[in-house]
Amino acid sequence: MLQLRNARSPHARRPHSRRVIGRALLATALLTVVAAVPAAAAAPQAPVAAAPVRSEAGTPAYQQVSHFYGAYIDAVTAKGGGKLATALRTFYLTPRLRTQLAAWEKRNHANGVLRAQNVPLAFRVTPGDSGAGHTWSKVRLTWSNGKHPTYSYLTVRSDLQTGKISGIDG
Repeated sequence: MLQLRNARSPHARRPHSRRVIGRALLATALLTVVAAVPAAAAAPQAPVAAAPVRSEAGTPAYQQVSHFYGAYIDAVTAKGGGKLATALRTFYLTPRLRTQLAAWEKRNHANGVLRAQNVPLAFRVTPGDSGAGHTWSKVRLTWSNGKHPTYSYLTVRSDLQTGKISGIDG
């Protein structure tokens, strides 16, 4: 699925800002629900059979990666979106990956999630192989439009048990 940024609709005045606001609201609602879960978990409850831990049950891992990259790109593009970008990293990425990204960013003076200093125009996520409790997705970032667009590719690893992104290579 190719998702373009900055695409103009002839019938809308500011489609990009609506999309940013919509994704920001979705991310905020998601983070609010996640914050409420620990309080509900602390309340005494009857024993329940153990179920596999999975984020957005029934949603393939590559869709989780797609949700993250869509919201993250919108957040880093939006004015004042730094706090939202950090919150998205906290929610979608494992603590170990966040530490690795901080070290990578310090060495390379670039955004570790995008592996670049600027923001792509579009992205596409495709599913890959799974094994040993992980699944891999391929993320294609589009950097230019026209007859011969420029792309870069990332390999993103997700943990099947938690649904969190645990590795980004590119």
